[in-house]
Amino acid sequence: MRKIFILFCVTSLSVIALLSYINIKSILLLLIFLPLIFMGLYDMYQSKKTIRRNFPLLGRMRYLLESIGPEIRQYFIENDLEGKPFNRLQRSLIYQRSKKEPDTTPFGTQLDVYNEGYEWINHSIRAIPFSHTNEHPRVRIGSSQCTQPYEASLFNISAMSYGSLSKNAILALNTGAKMGGFFHNTGEGGLSPYHLEPGGDVVWNIGTGYFSCRDSDGNFCYDEYAKRAALDKVKMIEIKFSQGAKPGHGGILPKEKVTDEIAAIRIVGKGRDIVSPPSHSAFSTPLELMDFVKLLRKGSGGKPIGMKICIGNKSEFIAICKAMVQTKTYLDFISVDGGEGGTGAAPQEYSDHVGMPLRDAVAFVYDCLTGFGIKDQIKIICSGKVVTGFDIIRALSIGADLCNSARGMMFALGCIQALECHLNTCPTGVATQDPALVKGLVPEEKSVRVARYQHETVKSALELMSSAGIKHPDDVGRDVVSMRIDRTTIKTYAQTYPEPTPGCMLEGHSVPTDMFYFWKKASAERF
Repeated sequence: MRKIFILFCVTSLSVIALLSYINIKSILLLLIFLPLIFMGLYDMYQSKKTIRRNFPLLGRMRYLLESIGPEIRQYFIENDLEGKPFNRLQRSLIYQRSKKEPDTTPFGTQLDVYNEGYEWINHSIRAIPFSHTNEHPRVRIGSSQCTQPYEASLFNISAMSYGSLSKNAILALNTGAKMGGFFHNTGEGGLSPYHLEPGGDVVWNIGTGYFSCRDSDGNFCYDEYAKRAALDKVKMIEIKFSQGAKPGHGGILPKEKVTDEIAAIRIVGKGRDIVSPPSHSAFSTPLELMDFVKLLRKGSGGKPIGMKICIGNKSEFIAICKAMVQTKTYLDFISVDGGEGGTGAAPQEYSDHVGMPLRDAVAFVYDCLTGFGIKDQIKIICSGKVVTGFDIIRALSIGADLCNSARGMMFALGCIQALECHLNTCPTGVATQDPALVKGLVPEEKSVRVARYQHETVKSALELMSSAGIKHPDDVGRDVVSMRIDRTTIKTYAQTYPEPTPGCMLEGHSVPTDMFYFWKKASAERF
């Protein structure tokens, strides 16, 4: 290969010399061939990349093709069902709904309905007209200890921080939330002006870094918290334990995205990656968590206080339930994220192999709260790859009361799944702090799409309920959805996740067999 390159160089120089002699566009040829020759010579003598050293110039093509591989697959190779983490059918449906375009499909489903894992809704002979359902159902969040309960929409914006997302993206999301009457979770990156200026309802997510409510040492600061939690647009407070994409790791904001403004909002320094601690420093036991919940409720003036968690060790969540029962201090809501959840930056192994998947996690949380007799105090918010009306009904069927979506809302903003969220090069201006890219996202235009997408998705969920003869989301039970276990076995979620008897986990003698080991291991005095 090197001999071929040397022959190419000699031939090129000979041709250039000859053409220069007869004065035929010699300058243009010099501009074309000389850079190629110099690059090839550099490749021959550099020592870091073997391919380029052994195949000068031509080896560069390998790296070029590798760099555009995702785009080639997405636009030319993948079929409608192959894209990951969201396929083309899912993305197209969101785009259509956000633009108020027809979202119907011709000629039948592309799914293989006999594949293991295929799911469907059990419709009713006594289906009811869509007009008989509540067009805008609200879910009341607030335990008996909450003095400012919140009426939430069925479908809302999940946690995404300013920093991870651009200011224009945050502005568009919050404006869309105001237009559609649903809430916008801030993500753990702090409470920014862009979450507040449009006037949409906000859920303030407080993670292990205590951004926007910390002191100079990174510890929780009650005074900083209280002055922000009391703001009118802050409707609920969420304590973040973990997120599905990287549970047990802590949030990551690459230093390339850390501007002066972001550092000020988060109350941190610049010049390095912002990595949240893996666990909280404000409490270390379930009982101390209950004290922290009471402190946050006091500082907010009685607003709903909840937690976000991706289930890992089951005994630790059961320990929290035991602490709630022992202290009679209740969370108002629990946001359950699945291991399939998304993020802007996470280690590969965490995204692939850490955290319980969403459906199993929601069923587990619901069963625990029911088993301890406290489900009536606490609402479950489902978060993790929820983007369609069917996703909402499936979540409600397992035990959720309402749903959040992050990536669905990003698609509504114009995200094309370029998979560059962690590089600060997002071409759509959604997940970047590069001003040249951010300016391409116009909040006034994209906010309308966010509101449309949310409205049409809720409408779709309610239509599915009508087909099942159900008037209200509260009536969606585990017998509403069926799943194919194998080619000949079908089970409803009521069979897959049998519900426990209310209160059965308060005493050891009646704990379900599959829960007993974790129940016995759990203690309100330690995690």
